[in-house]
Amino acid sequence: MKKLVLTLALAVFTTMAFAQKKVARSAERNFKKGNLEEALTDVEEALQHPDTKDEPAVLLTKAKTQTKMFEMEEDITASTVSLGKDAFANFQKVMEMEGGDKTSKIGKEVHKDDSPELPENLRPWNLNTLKFSAFNKAIMAYEEDDFEMSYEMFALVSEIDPTDTTSNFNAGFLANDLGKTEEAKMHFNRLLDIEDYDKLNTYYFLVQIASGEDQDPEAAYNYVVRGREDYPEDKTLAEFEIQLLLQMEKMDEALESVQKALASDPENPGLLLRYGYLLEQSGDLDGAFAQYQKSVEADEEFFEGNFYAGAILLERARKIIAEINNLSDDEWEEKAPEMGEEADGLYAKAVPYFTRATEIREGEASAEALELLFQIHSRLKNTEEAEKYNQKLISIYGPDWMDR
Repeated sequence: MKKLVLTLALAVFTTMAFAQKKVARSAERNFKKGNLEEALTDVEEALQHPDTKDEPAVLLTKAKTQTKMFEMEEDITASTVSLGKDAFANFQKVMEMEGGDKTSKIGKEVHKDDSPELPENLRPWNLNTLKFSAFNKAIMAYEEDDFEMSYEMFALVSEIDPTDTTSNFNAGFLANDLGKTEEAKMHFNRLLDIEDYDKLNTYYFLVQIASGEDQDPEAAYNYVVRGREDYPEDKTLAEFEIQLLLQMEKMDEALESVQKALASDPENPGLLLRYGYLLEQSGDLDGAFAQYQKSVEADEEFFEGNFYAGAILLERARKIIAEINNLSDDEWEEKAPEMGEEADGLYAKAVPYFTRATEIREGEASAEALELLFQIHSRLKNTEEAEKYNQKLISIYGPDWMDR
C-alpha cells in the first residue's frame, strides 16, 4: 500500500513538473508567434513554480518578450521607460544565473549581434535589440522636443552599454540641460574613463557644472588640470585654469599660468584681459592698462578690453582727484592745477574706449559705459556730449535714471 501511495505521489509530482515545463514551452511558442501578452502570462506562471523559476531560459523568454513589447510601443512615456528597464534588469539576471558566461548557449543568445535591418523573425530580441530600440526612441523623443524622455532613453542605452560614447554624451548633455546635475556628472565622468575618445567637450561641461551648479572651484580646477594633461594646447582650458585660480585667490599661480598661456598665444584677447586684471590686482595699474590696450589691439570688437581699458584710466584719474582733495592749503595752490589737468587728461583718454564699447554693445547691455561717458563729459564740461548720453540713458531707464 505504501509503495502504491509513493508511486502515485511521484506520478503527481512528475505530472506537475511536466506541466510547468509545458507552460514554459508555451511561453516560448507564444513569443515566436507574436502573442506577447499570452507569452508574458505563461512565463510569469512558470517563474512562480519551483521547478522552472530558476531556469535562465524561462527568464530569458520574459526579457525577450518585454524587449519586443518595448520595440512595438509607439508612445514614449514613463511606462515605456519602465518596461525597457525591466527588460534590461531581466537580461542582467539571466547572465548572473549563467555566471556571466557569454560563451554559454544562453549567454550567446543574450549577446548575439543584432541589426534593425534584419527581418523580424530573424532578430534575436536580446540585449542588443533593446539597445538599438532605446537609441531610436531617444532620437524620436528628441525630435519631438520631449527632452525628458529622450534623456531617459539615452540613459538606458548607456546603462546597457557604458562604453557607448554617443549615448553617454547625449544623456549627460540632456541631464545637464534638465537640471539633473548628478546624472550629468555620472555620464560625463564615465566618458573620461574611455580610451581614445575625444573628451574635450566633456571636460568643458564638467568644469562648468563644478564651478557653476556645484559652486566647487577646487573640483572644477581638478578637471581643468586633468583636461590640460590630455589637451595641453587647448586655449579654453587654459583660460578656465586662470579664471579658477583667480576665483580661489591663488594669484601667483594664476600669474604664472597666464604668462605660460600667453607665451604660446600672445594675441589672445581673453588671456591679455586676465593678465591685465592680475596686474591691476597687484597694484600695477600702468602694466594692467598696457595689457588691456593690447587686448583691444588684438580684437577691436572686444567689449571687455575696451571697457577695462577705459575703467583703469578712470581709476588712475580718481586716485589723482583723491590726492588733490588731501592736499593742504599751501600745496593746493602749487599742485592742484597741474594734477587736475593730469586727471582730466586721463578722463579724456578714457572716452574713446567707452565710446567703442557702446558701439559694440547697444542699449542696456552698454548702460554702464553710457553712464560713465555722461559723467566724464559732465566733468569735462562737454555739455552737448553729456546731454547726448543723458538722452540715451533716458531712452533705456526713463527720465529718472539718475535716481535708480
